[in-house]
Amino acid sequence: MIRLTMSCVALVSFLVVAQMGFAKGGQEEEAIPSPPREFRAAWVATVANIDWPSKPGLTTDEQKKEALAILDKAKEINLNAIVFQVRPHADSMYKSDLEPWSYYLTGLQAKAPDPFYDPLEFWVKEAHARGIELHTWYNPYRANHPANRGGISEKSIVKAHPELVVKLGDKGYYWMDPALKAVQDHSVAVVMDVVKRYDIDGVHFDDYFYPYWDYNDGKDFPDDKSWKAYQDSGGKLSRNDWRRDAVNTFIKRLYDEIKAAKPHVKYSISPFGIWRPGYPESIRGFDQYDKLYADAKLWLNEGWVDYFTPQLYWPISQIPQSYPVLLGWWAGENTQKRHLWPGMSIGRAGREGGAVEVINQIMVTRGIVPSGPGNVFFSMKALMGNRGGLCDEFLKGPYKSPALVPAYPWLDSQPPSAPEVKTRKQAGKLAISWNPKGQEKAFLWVVYTKQGGKWSYEILPGVKRSVMKDIKEDTITRVAVSAVDRNGNESEKAIVKVE
Repeated sequence: MIRLTMSCVALVSFLVVAQMGFAKGGQEEEAIPSPPREFRAAWVATVANIDWPSKPGLTTDEQKKEALAILDKAKEINLNAIVFQVRPHADSMYKSDLEPWSYYLTGLQAKAPDPFYDPLEFWVKEAHARGIELHTWYNPYRANHPANRGGISEKSIVKAHPELVVKLGDKGYYWMDPALKAVQDHSVAVVMDVVKRYDIDGVHFDDYFYPYWDYNDGKDFPDDKSWKAYQDSGGKLSRNDWRRDAVNTFIKRLYDEIKAAKPHVKYSISPFGIWRPGYPESIRGFDQYDKLYADAKLWLNEGWVDYFTPQLYWPISQIPQSYPVLLGWWAGENTQKRHLWPGMSIGRAGREGGAVEVINQIMVTRGIVPSGPGNVFFSMKALMGNRGGLCDEFLKGPYKSPALVPAYPWLDSQPPSAPEVKTRKQAGKLAISWNPKGQEKAFLWVVYTKQGGKWSYEILPGVKRSVMKDIKEDTITRVAVSAVDRNGNESEKAIVKVE
């Protein structure tokens, strides 16, 4: 029997640790800081041509040019997601057999773009080429909006299935009846058609469930027929509870169907920012629970979302609707630990102090939601015009460096495989290339370089396989590359020493 002295044991331990600390290329592993995690997104509204396209009837090339300008701006200011409205009101910004082409594209409902292209396919491809997630945004029940000045197509649900739709007031609003199973079936089919046919990253609803009362001239929703049918069938719920139950059923059903089809597609809702007046005690304002029949608190409590974006469109110091007070309350209701990324209004950024208010709210978000924070901005138009210098403030302050979207551990916590990395010097440049390993396709790559004794990083889209770095002034001594999957999981870093 060989007896080891304490000094021998220490030496063996050191050698084992040292051997484990060497990466695949033979170089010593070292601590490399990963990029920050934060969801940075903007809504791109198509209803009434708010953000895109700038007006109905633009040529295909003009529409594409505007879309690329939006995505390039998002990349420039270090956003990592776009929430793109694909269904303004029972119409489509993509090729659909279920609903007609949108008026906001061509100026005539049911008229396809000419020369033909599929806008959603284009947006997804170009967003992903920039390393930006593309989340699709739907209005679940709105059937027509008065901004549609081209007339209602025979293919619209308003005319094709009038039994599912009610007219609201005299302004041009039509709404599907959320309590009807046929309406729920149709809206679920519309969303799932997109989920299955397009490589999207998310499905998103905003605050329109039952309509705001001003849509119907201040009158209650006209669902007497379906309410009577429910009562005649033996239904026991109150009318308000029956309406809320219809919406709850739809929300939960869609979450389950999305996860069954493509688990990595995120499901999110952006409800009105106040659940009910008095929650918390200082809050006053509109009651979505009893007016829109949206029990947003329930959806968050039950975890029927992957991220939750209450529209907190008020300033920090507006006491009856204070941004941090409301965000703190929603954070307390996040019992399932889903991502809480509030919506912010940036339209007032051009006013005195407006840009500073936005930056302060981002910092408040980071303080209240320290683990994987995020915000969604309404809307992209304000960023395109750098309203109030907001984009400049982003890049000087909280968005100075790019960030990865926070991971979703309840969906997937298995990181992808690290790639195989090679480097080659040529004419004052360092060529870094990598090859994927493993079965899971990378959505993003993170390329780390050590230069002047400090590590820096660059986030690149999954289609990239190489990058060139300038080494004329200061040589790069080490390189590392990691893969990031669709759920935000980062692989180990494959490190190589630059000779």
